[in-house]
Amino acid sequence: MINKIQSVYILENPEQKMIKFATDYQLRYGNIIKEVFGVACIEDLSLMIQFNRSFQESICKRNGINEKKITLDKVIRIASKEELLQLKTNMLEELGANAQEKKLSIPRPFDIVIRLKDGIFQWDDKVSSYILVNQCA
Repeated sequence: MINKIQSVYILENPEQKMIKFATDYQLRYGNIIKEVFGVACIEDLSLMIQFNRSFQESICKRNGINEKKITLDKVIRIASKEELLQLKTNMLEELGANAQEKKLSIPRPFDIVIRLKDGIFQWDDKVSSYILVNQCA
């Protein structure tokens, strides 16, 4: 079962001020790379990092690094629980200002079980959130 758990990634284009979440599957077979970065695939994104000066500068500025320290993980990395909570906040904002007061549930954004930087999480409908799975059981 562990091989079927999708990791959730965060894609950040600091030049366009765009942040998106995606699963392994979406990275491989979807158009998410093109949507966020304007290139067809991760290999093209590596070239973009290497040769697109304004993109390099935006990454350096956002991360407080020099261009020699730019790596692919500065724009695509496995998301953390904290980052996923930001997605939940954004989804609630899209539902409306009083969504939290009415305790509206949000739709599950990914598979029931996902992998984040902080571990494996399972969706809980009661709280409309992913909860860390106890892996010792």
